[in-house]
Amino acid sequence: MLCDSPRSELSKMLPKFSMSVPTIPTTQRRIAPRPKLLLLIAVTLHLGLADASLPAGPPRVLPPGNTPADTRLGALKGEQGDFFFIPARSPEEWKMRAEHVRRILHVTLGLWPMPSKSPLNPVLHGIIDQGDYTVEKVYFESIPGFYVTGNLYRPKGKTGRRPGVLSPHGHFPGGRFQDAGRNAVRQQIVKGSERFENGGRSFMQSRCVQLARMGCVVFHYDMIGYGDSVQIPLDVVHRFSQLRVQFKKPPAHGLYSISAELYLQNPMGLHTYNSIRALDFLVGLPDVDSERIAVTGGSGGGTQTFMLCAVDERPLVSVPVVIVSTTRQGGCTCENISGLRIGTYNLEFTALHAPKPLLLISADDATRTMPEHGFPELRQHYKMLGATQNVSHVALLQFPHNYNYVSRAAMYRWLNRHLELGLEEPIVESSYKRLTREELSVWDDQHPRPEGVPDLERKLLEWLTRDAEGQIARLIPQDSESLQRYREVVGRAWDVLLRNLPENPEIIFEPMKSADQGTYGETLGLLHYRSIEDHHAKLPMVVLTPKEPIQQTVVWTDEQGKSGLYARDGSVKSHIQSLLGAGVTVVGVDLLYQGEFLADERLNKQQRWLPDEDAFAGWTYCYNLPLFARRVHDILAVIASLSHSDSETNQIDVVGLNGTGPLVAAAAAQAQGAIVRAAIDTSGFRFGDLKDVYDVSFVPGAAKYDDLPGVLALLAPTRLWLAGEGEEAPSIVRAAFVAAGKGTNLTTFAGETQDAAKVAVEWLLRQ
Repeated sequence: MLCDSPRSELSKMLPKFSMSVPTIPTTQRRIAPRPKLLLLIAVTLHLGLADASLPAGPPRVLPPGNTPADTRLGALKGEQGDFFFIPARSPEEWKMRAEHVRRILHVTLGLWPMPSKSPLNPVLHGIIDQGDYTVEKVYFESIPGFYVTGNLYRPKGKTGRRPGVLSPHGHFPGGRFQDAGRNAVRQQIVKGSERFENGGRSFMQSRCVQLARMGCVVFHYDMIGYGDSVQIPLDVVHRFSQLRVQFKKPPAHGLYSISAELYLQNPMGLHTYNSIRALDFLVGLPDVDSERIAVTGGSGGGTQTFMLCAVDERPLVSVPVVIVSTTRQGGCTCENISGLRIGTYNLEFTALHAPKPLLLISADDATRTMPEHGFPELRQHYKMLGATQNVSHVALLQFPHNYNYVSRAAMYRWLNRHLELGLEEPIVESSYKRLTREELSVWDDQHPRPEGVPDLERKLLEWLTRDAEGQIARLIPQDSESLQRYREVVGRAWDVLLRNLPENPEIIFEPMKSADQGTYGETLGLLHYRSIEDHHAKLPMVVLTPKEPIQQTVVWTDEQGKSGLYARDGSVKSHIQSLLGAGVTVVGVDLLYQGEFLADERLNKQQRWLPDEDAFAGWTYCYNLPLFARRVHDILAVIASLSHSDSETNQIDVVGLNGTGPLVAAAAAQAQGAIVRAAIDTSGFRFGDLKDVYDVSFVPGAAKYDDLPGVLALLAPTRLWLAGEGEEAPSIVRAAFVAAGKGTNLTTFAGETQDAAKVAVEWLLRQ
């Protein structure tokens, strides 16, 4: 029986577990109080579930051989499935949600903080006069030594500043130099998907030419590995699984390596940053109106379109073609990165452009269901923002995956209206002289092709690492104001890396059995909660309640799970007995893949990955949180289950020894305001020392944000007992506590590991 009713007289047998939650910076997440657990323990005793004959040895909640029915033990999520968007109920609610989702994008793309913008050093040459428009060859440096390449289409005979259009091409064969061939285009003409042979052979050029004729300045630029962007090959960026899977591990210092993952360096981030710099280039041209910018691309170019419009506020109009859907999120390694799609998906990324003009175009591909699933939600979203006229959808389900003439015509009409071109409609394409690869290429004898891999790949990632480290090093807190800035950058980043519990995690404790152990009561049960991934978690848990409890609870974690509280004979260990003797309630729990989660009692050494995708961590971690984060959520759920909203006297402390110190540090940082003290033994752990992207402690991005010391710094001013770091805490940790005006709240222990539990308990009881 579960109970959420008001307390009965029986519940007075147990302490009222609660605590006041002090005002904390908005950058720190607080877990909502859940007044359930200890009342249910009282109910357990009242219902006669007590069993004085529990077997000797560490107790179990479930029968031997059984594991919890936790959905996280099931199949991992991949890039195909159901990915829905639930519109916000009000503009105010959306404003908060949009800020959160944008932060997820910036962090996972490696753009938090944004890389330092270096001079573009643009080179424009080889102008080609096509009568009513011109084509120029362009290259510039998005990052020193790393080039963005493309062609600039300009109208002739126009005066004043003109609207600008960015045109990313996507994964169509040939990219910017695409040529479907004479036979293929003739078949398309017969089917009505194209009108002219030249236009159909190169629909990439077609939209650029027509937009220039309509009076727009168009920059058509290469995805990395396509066209003239040859410094990192196409196979590395877009076909990694086929190219490097034979090695089972990526190169030590290249894309997809553990070092790249630990610093969130990925092709999708590079593509997005190149798009940002392409926008810098376009709006910097003297003939471009920076207030009238559109972005449009198909397929992978559609991904670049909605990603750029999600993270950069400058584009006015967004037209992602044949890409946005609720069934698939992008099938290339350049569209899937660690941490991106956990609780949010492409449709919501696209919605970030609202209330500005957005046109979606679908075809007979993964986008075919948009009329029924996806666009209605977007229309509702725009209606809530009072901008229904700014969103539209064209379903061209008679055509396969494309950006053909019919799709382009819909785009021209949309841009004509929302860029205020003032052209008479309908707008009809006319033929043009198609340019060849040789005519369009930016590289020639006077403009030689730059260096490529492997040296360039290594240098590029090293530059990004140094730049990020330099920016974060400048955030070392000196006072309360700079500490707040540190929390805004590093703290918000860790919020994304770890996520948190959802707004309503539906936490319920299900008591299973209870026993009177003389000086304390022992209650076993399952803690249920719903995770941010919408999993239903079930944690085996034990609550040890003293006969005369005080208003203090310790959540004790251990690598062995709740068994870490017990000796082999089933008696509690001496340091736990010390807490109970002092009236402190102690809670132990099996975190995911601990204790009763393990059928064979062997601890996991590696995390799981999607079948046959071990070479690219982004496939797995894009849609599934790492085990470390899931275990942090387990601890947060336990803390939340102990928090009461109707009392201000109870205090909750957390302990992480014997392998769980980093987990407790992360949970305490996320739950700041809900705990009073934390006793942590890090054993000198650093994420940056890991050698395997599937290590059980691996977290993408963790090394970038001051590693574990950064997490510990976010604990300030919480009272912290810290072991495993030597005589002194890391400098960033000391700086944070001093800046918070609570340097005395930090205590370090440099003694022997076997003494840590005893000394930690003495500290907890002395404070």
